[in-house]
Amino acid sequence: MSNNQSILQDFGLVEELDEQAGETITGGYEVFTITNRTGYNIPYSIDGTQTRSEFAKPGGSAVWTAYSGGIIKFDTDGRAGYVQTQSYNLSNGAKYEFQYNTKTPGNPYDINLYKVG
Repeated sequence: MSNNQSILQDFGLVEELDEQAGETITGGYEVFTITNRTGYNIPYSIDGTQTRSEFAKPGGSAVWTAYSGGIIKFDTDGRAGYVQTQSYNLSNGAKYEFQYNTKTPGNPYDINLYKVG
């Protein structure tokens, strides 16, 4: 094992790099579904591409095909003027829902993305 690989393993980056390399080698696309189960508009992006407004609305749903890793970025706070960005690497074939994050007591505006299938 090279010294550089050892350093990457110490930071937990080898598995992530291996996953990204695997996606590139095998054709590099992932398909997943995202649904908004909250009462808020939740604009989000996948690999830097912003979602269309109808998918951000409450009840909106979209099936995505991602060719650059499947990274979602979104705001976890439903209030206008408050921004807390979160990002996740989504899994091929999975279904996700934006839902209220009930694990944050006292903050009814807290939103998160949950894998539901």
